[in-house]
Amino acid sequence: MVKVSLVGAGNIGGTLALLLASLNVGEIILFDVVEGLPQGKALDISHAASLLNFNTKIIGTNDLNDIKDSQICVVTAGVARKPGMSRDDLLKVNSEIISSLAENIKSKCPGAIVIVVTNPLDAMAWLFFKKSGFNKSKVVGMAGVLDSARYAFHISEKAGLNPSQISAMVLGGHGDDMVTVRSLTRLAGFPAGYFLGENELSEIENRVKNSGAEVVSLLKTGSAFISPAASCFTMIKAIISDEKKVLPSSCYLEGEYNLNDIYIGVPCILGRNGVEKVLEVSLDEKETEQMMASAARVRGLLEQLKSWYSL
Repeated sequence: MVKVSLVGAGNIGGTLALLLASLNVGEIILFDVVEGLPQGKALDISHAASLLNFNTKIIGTNDLNDIKDSQICVVTAGVARKPGMSRDDLLKVNSEIISSLAENIKSKCPGAIVIVVTNPLDAMAWLFFKKSGFNKSKVVGMAGVLDSARYAFHISEKAGLNPSQISAMVLGGHGDDMVTVRSLTRLAGFPAGYFLGENELSEIENRVKNSGAEVVSLLKTGSAFISPAASCFTMIKAIISDEKKVLPSSCYLEGEYNLNDIYIGVPCILGRNGVEKVLEVSLDEKETEQMMASAARVRGLLEQLKSWYSL
C-alpha cells in the first residue's frame, strides 16, 4: 500500500488528493497548519468515493507526525503569488517554511521521494535538498511538466490540433525566463514550423512564460492550482507505477548542461526510485543562451539562500 502525504492542503493539495484518490492510492495524508482545513477537504473528497469508485483512505490532519513513513511527500506549503508579484518575491517567507519542513520530513519519512511545488520552485527544491540531506534522486521539483503542458495547450489551440498530438518541452528555471524548446517540439510528429509561423510561435512562447501571471491576474485572489495538481499527479503516477517516463522536472545537476550545484528544469526519467536519470538533449545556440540566462537567475536566488542559511 502506497502512502502519499500532501504537505499543504490548499487548492493544489486538495485537487491533487482528489486525483490520487481516483487512482486508488492506498492512503493519502492531507496536512496543513490551518485547523479544520485538511479535515474538511479530506471528508469532502471521501464523500465522493462511491460516485468516483475509489476506496482510498484520506486523512486530514494538523499533526505533522501523521506523515510518518510516507513513500511520497508533495510539498505545496507556502505563500501563493498575488497579482503583481513574481515567484521570486516569495523567496524569504517560503524558504523559512521549506527549511523547517526539510528537517521534519527527513526525520519522519527518511525514505520518501519528495516533490517540491512551493515557489520560487527551483530555489526551494535546492534548499530542501541541502537541508534534508536526501539523495538527489529523491528530491525533484514540479515545474517543467506544468510549463510544457501550458506550451502544448497554446500550440494546439493555435494550430487547431488535439492537445494530445503535441509533444512540447519547457526547460530552465520556473520563471519568466523559462526556455521553450522549439527545436524539440513536435505537432503530430511534424516540426512546429510546419503548422505555425515564426510570429505565431513567438506569441505563444511569450504567453507560456507569462501563463502563471495571467492566471493570477484573472483569479485575483490566488494562483493556478488545477494544472499544477495534474502535473504532480502525472509525476506521482510515473513513480508509483514505475513508468520510467521522460518528464521535464527540476533536478539537481552535477555537470549536466555545464551546470553544477543547481536545481533547474531538465528532461529526466521518473520511476520507482525517483529521478533515475537526467537526460542531456541538444539545444540550438539560442536555446543554450536562454538556458544559461535562466540558470543565472536561479543562481541569484541560491546566493541569497546561502547567505541566510550558511549553506
